[in-house]
Amino acid sequence: MMIDPLDPVVRALGRPSAASSDFDLNPEFVPPKGRKLRAAGVLVGFVERQGDFRVILTKRASHLKHHPGQIAFPGGKQEESDADVVAAALREAHEEVGLLPDMVQVLGQLPAHETVTSFHVTPVLARVHSDFSPHPEPGEVEEVFEVPLTHLSNPANFLIQSRRWRGQQRHYFTVPFGPYYIWGATARILRGLADGMAE
Repeated sequence: MMIDPLDPVVRALGRPSAASSDFDLNPEFVPPKGRKLRAAGVLVGFVERQGDFRVILTKRASHLKHHPGQIAFPGGKQEESDADVVAAALREAHEEVGLLPDMVQVLGQLPAHETVTSFHVTPVLARVHSDFSPHPEPGEVEEVFEVPLTHLSNPANFLIQSRRWRGQQRHYFTVPFGPYYIWGATARILRGLADGMAE
């Protein structure tokens, strides 16, 4: 009987885990009163390449107003036309990287992540057909790349770093890979997955 390399991912989805936020490492930060969180969905897509699974990530276009040049999962805010956050993640993945919904098998969802920019982000984990060939949308995405799951599932590859933000020192997770500086909410979501897979 062959073992599915994504079994640890599926097992992680079945384990109880807490929601995460950009404030996990910054407990002194108090969000503004009355702020409203906007629902969003991101696709954590696993695609098999030559026997190994890799995670699909994007580098946002440098001209964007919000988070230019940052590393992110395909995804975005939930629109009124979306049935739920899963539909939002699939729609955005199609728009941003050309991933057709029929090439995706949804495995489940991780607990939502709250961002400092007032998004309630649900990571949607999915197996992506190996025939997938990315086509980045130039208005939003500068580059589509893939990172080995073995790298992202190892908690030892994650670091905690900090920088000044709005007059305060803000701490955040990073998980560097080659020339790519993966940090912030994306790294925090991946760290949660890595912890779940390590149990």
